[in-house]
Amino acid sequence: MASAGQAVPAFVSLAAHPLRWRLLTALARGDYRVRELTALVGEPQSLVSYHLRLLREAGLVSTVRSSFDGRDSYYHLHLDRCADGLAAAGAGLHPALRMQPVPATAPAAQGSRAAVLFACTGNSARSPIAEALLRHHSHGHIEVTSAGSHPKRHMHPTAIRLLRKRFGIDIASQRPRHLHTLAEHRFDYVITLCDKVREVRPDFPAPARHVHWSIPDPAAPDTSSAFSRTVNEIETRIRYLLPVLATPTDLEATA
Repeated sequence: MASAGQAVPAFVSLAAHPLRWRLLTALARGDYRVRELTALVGEPQSLVSYHLRLLREAGLVSTVRSSFDGRDSYYHLHLDRCADGLAAAGAGLHPALRMQPVPATAPAAQGSRAAVLFACTGNSARSPIAEALLRHHSHGHIEVTSAGSHPKRHMHPTAIRLLRKRFGIDIASQRPRHLHTLAEHRFDYVITLCDKVREVRPDFPAPARHVHWSIPDPAAPDTSSAFSRTVNEIETRIRYLLPVLATPTDLEATA
């Protein structure tokens, strides 16, 4: 158990500040630009930027340049690092408070079947990877599809190869589809993985909750390492999405 003179864990010190906690909870829902975070928390941009810098220096938050507008950057919360910080804080207080890692799979809640749409530009790499991984890790208990604003003719061969090699998932016969073909469908979550699509996304019937994951297009460098990083990032985000989708109250709150 913790001794009386033990220092407060770094994660606790960072997260305990009211404004930083509000920023963390906002970023836990998706990626945002600084001006959007400023509007969400209702504080001056200079103050928000200062606290974002502290979170970035601690490795909890990082930025990625917008692929739609290079003058903008999206802030992203590293949930695995937050989990590590919480686990260390719990274990430091008492051994029985060690946190368990987020499971790789999670069943849907009884009586609910969430509907999720992943969207990017070409629907040939990022969004079909996310679609395939969510369907795989949820054992098909979640209704999931993907589409693009400017769909390509075929799935990217590297995306096909990596999904087949690492997860035994075959998307070779899948064809990219246009977002407009799904405009009348009902979704609980519409998750954009492309900065451009986020800005021009079509409207979907309520109660769709819009979430953004700012993930660079791996087909731009078109290397195996870029695709591998993309798959790793999407899989991490999927692992943390699963418990949200399996909780009925989270779905009801979006209605």
